[in-house]
Amino acid sequence: MNTADQYLKAIYLAQRMDEGPASTGTLADILGVSPASVNEMIGKLENRGFVEHEKYKGASLTDEGLERAHNALQTYCIIERFLTNVLEVAEFRDEARTLESVIDDTVAERLDTIIDRPAECPDCFDPERDCCERLEVCGPAN
Repeated sequence: MNTADQYLKAIYLAQRMDEGPASTGTLADILGVSPASVNEMIGKLENRGFVEHEKYKGASLTDEGLERAHNALQTYCIIERFLTNVLEVAEFRDEARTLESVIDDTVAERLDTIIDRPAECPDCFDPERDCCERLEVCGPAN
């Protein structure tokens, strides 16, 4: 997964949390980058046809952007579930974020064969808790 996919994933999650376009500030918080970096990448994603951006309203994914974001989140969920269920890594979030930028589709597909991933993945990902709703280590929703 590349940087563009990480941004698309963040926009997807922010849209779910905000129930509308993703604001620059929300994206900066999710990604741990500056608002200026977010604006720059949103411009690039818009030029590639993945995002529609309206000033002062935020970014929304196009159909193509939504598909890429969905795939990126699914890969992240596969990594997260592998780390917790198979390797029992306590700091799975940090590790998953590190690995998501270097795991390609082939490796993700192979990891997926050895984990128990729900059919509704990645829609079971809870952006408020920053993990899958079905992942036991996250505990109950507040």
